[in-house]
Amino acid sequence: MSCNRVCTSSCSQVLVTTELNIPCRVSNVGLRQKRSTNGHRKVFAYYGLKTPPYKLDALEPYMSQRMVEVHWGEHHRGYVEALNKQLEKNDILYGCTMEELIKVTYNNGNPLPEFAHAAQVWNHDFFWESMQPGGGDMPKLGLLQQIEKDFGSFTNFKEKFIEAALTLFGSGWIWLVLNREEKRLAIIKTSNAVNPLVWNDIPLIGLDVWEHAYYLDYKNDKANYVNVFMNHLVSWDAALGRMARAQAFVNLGEPKIPVA
Repeated sequence: MSCNRVCTSSCSQVLVTTELNIPCRVSNVGLRQKRSTNGHRKVFAYYGLKTPPYKLDALEPYMSQRMVEVHWGEHHRGYVEALNKQLEKNDILYGCTMEELIKVTYNNGNPLPEFAHAAQVWNHDFFWESMQPGGGDMPKLGLLQQIEKDFGSFTNFKEKFIEAALTLFGSGWIWLVLNREEKRLAIIKTSNAVNPLVWNDIPLIGLDVWEHAYYLDYKNDKANYVNVFMNHLVSWDAALGRMARAQAFVNLGEPKIPVA
């Protein structure tokens, strides 16, 4: 499976996948030009570093500006730069949306070299957008009803989410997802860079439990970090919006999730 650009520099973000035949517009794809040996310029697509949807100090005191600067500005940026260097050597993958690139390079459980960096770029974009200043509290409207339906209560869900984070061995991620096949919410844990897209689940919330996500603020106290995320940082507004979009693909019946 491959993804190729079908436009010149005058249409910088219109892409198509040759086998999926899906035209798409990509927010985090930019352009870079290189002069070839014959003097002509060739345009390559590349992936850019997205900025968190709030100021870098906006999550204080629960996540310090320094922690965000290091995590986003160094670790996240490093994944983007490493991915772009890999793609320079394998232009057959140019033109994929990030979601397509992840699925293609996951290669049915036999990941290609580009997979880890591609997945980590997407994971971190999703992580920043899974938090907000003044977050925590409880989800609202139909999302809360769906959590209560699938987990028994919000308290049960919260306990299971925290338990999943604390029992994950090594580095990885904790996700609240909508399982397309079972048509219900689920908590899953993934190791290293793997994310729910590879199984066609729809992520609603993602928590980074790599040590680099919390060590400056919480040292080795992962439990405190996870509890702070759930009580003060998680964006239920973002999750509600993702749930509303998910219902375009998964019919959950009642309760209905209102579209903002």
